[in-house]
Amino acid sequence: EILDWQRELRDAKDFMETLRIDLFTDEVYVFTPKGDVIDLPMGSCPIDFAYRIHTDIGNRCIGAKVNGKMVPLDYKLTNGDIIEIVTSGHSNGPSRDWLNIVKSPQAKNKIRQWFKKERRDENIARGKEMLEKEARRQGYDIYQLIKFDFMNNLLKRMSFTNVEDMYAAIGYGAITTKQILQKILDEFRKNIKPDKSELITAKIDTKSKTKKKVDRGIKIDGIGNLLVKFSRCCNPVPGDKIVGYVTRGRGVSIHRQDCKNVRRGLLDEDRLMEVKWEGFEDTSYPVEIQASAYDRSGILSEIINLIGDMKTNIDAVNARATKNGIAVVDLILEINDKQHLENVMQKIKKISGIYDVKRVMNQ
Repeated sequence: EILDWQRELRDAKDFMETLRIDLFTDEVYVFTPKGDVIDLPMGSCPIDFAYRIHTDIGNRCIGAKVNGKMVPLDYKLTNGDIIEIVTSGHSNGPSRDWLNIVKSPQAKNKIRQWFKKERRDENIARGKEMLEKEARRQGYDIYQLIKFDFMNNLLKRMSFTNVEDMYAAIGYGAITTKQILQKILDEFRKNIKPDKSELITAKIDTKSKTKKKVDRGIKIDGIGNLLVKFSRCCNPVPGDKIVGYVTRGRGVSIHRQDCKNVRRGLLDEDRLMEVKWEGFEDTSYPVEIQASAYDRSGILSEIINLIGDMKTNIDAVNARATKNGIAVVDLILEINDKQHLENVMQKIKKISGIYDVKRVMNQ
């Protein structure tokens, strides 16, 4: 009957308005080439449709036609669309990016199952890299965290046989890096208690002790078995003048000396200690910057492309336009040192229309 309406109503707007009367707004109704009706969650794409037809169709999908025309796989389906899936026997299977595109739980589950079954080694490597990156973004060293004994019980509670199973689960999308890292940090704080006397005397005895600990580009004299965490309020990078703050149960937090929390005296002075940059050459650090520009078409693309050309990773980006025609772009970048940061900011300033680029202090 719906197909008959579509043939009778030449005006597409009239057809869609008529269709909306009888259909729920939280679902989209589309058709196979033979006229079978398929219901999907609103916002679904051709990949959702393919997996709804058959798992094998989804796994071998390489393209799609909507109403007789080729469309990208992230195309948002609308009521009345006629979908035809293009498959290939030589397909390498689904892409991980599909997990960010599909809307139906059925499609997401089938994609995850494919990766879980077909690419365990790849999942382990990818999951390991993802967790390391997330831990580094939050200021932790994941390899230092997972060496503690509490990890064995944590893995069992999460139904993982070993650490590789955990990495694999992250790799194929069964659990997020933030979820895993939060559980690990919770266990660390419950089980690992730094020696109180050592914490109290850390600043006084630092210069007289010879034992040294180098971790993630930081040299700490006189302190052992403590985590190094980079403060997110000021995000220090090599080249910044820094100071360490011995926290209660969370290791040593590294701040810039010009951090507002330090300058305002919000940190207990007895817990401040001298630290130095050392051995940071192969490490990157998250830094947030903000670029302001006179809004014009393509400016965000130019910024992103320039940063990519400078071999700099972008962890997050957010762009917004104000009512007075100003575009504000916030970026979190992976920066090697202060000179690297200054080079990136200087390059961005040279883009036409940009009048200000600054480093953001999260305070």
